Amino acid sequence: MNANALQWDGTPGHYEVHYLTLTDPATRWGIWIRYTMRAPLDGSAGEAHLWFLAMHPDGRRFARKETLPVDRLVAEAEPFRLSIGDSELSDRGCAGAVDGARWELAWEPRLEAAEHVHPLLRRLKIAKTVLVLPHPDVAVSGTIAFDGEELTLDGVHGGQAHLWGSKHAARWAWAHCGDFATHAGEPVRDAYVDGVSVVVPRFGREVGPSTPVVGRFLGEDFRATSPAAVLRAPSRFGLSSWHFEAVDGARKIVVEVDAPRETLAGVTYHDPDGDLAYCYNSEVASMRLGVLDKRGRGRFGWVLRETYVADGTAHFEYAQRTPVADVDLLV
Repeated sequence: MNANALQWDGTPGHYEVHYLTLTDPATRWGIWIRYTMRAPLDGSAGEAHLWFLAMHPDGRRFARKETLPVDRLVAEAEPFRLSIGDSELSDRGCAGAVDGARWELAWEPRLEAAEHVHPLLRRLKIAKTVLVLPHPDVAVSGTIAFDGEELTLDGVHGGQAHLWGSKHAARWAWAHCGDFATHAGEPVRDAYVDGVSVVVPRFGREVGPSTPVVGRFLGEDFRATSPAAVLRAPSRFGLSSWHFEAVDGARKIVVEVDAPRETLAGVTYHDPDGDLAYCYNSEVASMRLGVLDKRGRGRFGWVLRETYVADGTAHFEYAQRTPVADVDLLV
């Protein structure tokens, strides 16, 4: 089945999100576009939403959200097409508008889809949210206009994701990057990383973090998504930073993410049961990623192969169940 296909079957207690993230290196604006829906658990009227957010390293931020009745959402699986009102998303681009912002973007599918939730966990229905990357790294072209700014994109790195479920985690961090350079400043070809680290309530206490990570490095796909890999991955995250490691076979990555506080855009998520989660997102974060291969035994058997750097072209999100006092909630 198409990794973007809508999973909602019309029943209550469901939320679903399709989103695109990118950072324009020419202007340094980071962009976050979301097509979402929510079917409340109590059976009340569902909603569809269009979100547009932009942030700049100098602290400028712009955010808009439009809410429509859920019957304004129309989806087709093959070929995939989703529309909310007059705004659309397909496997080859998206176009739309909200108050003060409009976008018309195109890309060609390039890499195979990647799934964060292991098939075993999906079959057992343990995960309350499922995350997949229909398009982990694509070259995005087109135009974006908002708040007096006009961006003309020509092959800018972007990633398009799809997630759905019944409940957000208690706390989480997420990061993505497909726009790396070497220390010498040379662009890194054919590489990306996407990871999430979640803390969830279980049996009256918080469990985690659990940290699935997918990516592609040195011409090989990376999938640290088995139950053992997810539970063993070291992960420490907070409002504006995240350190994590992940292992897939004989390859390991070590990642540091930094999202300056002034670039964070706060938004509010509504669970189907009415609970709230407060998310703080930066599309102009920085990342340092080391790729290591196993060459011997023990913890000293790892050999560094490459170091990738992203200066303001990585994407980061932190969320928790209470708002952060001194970071504005924009939508």
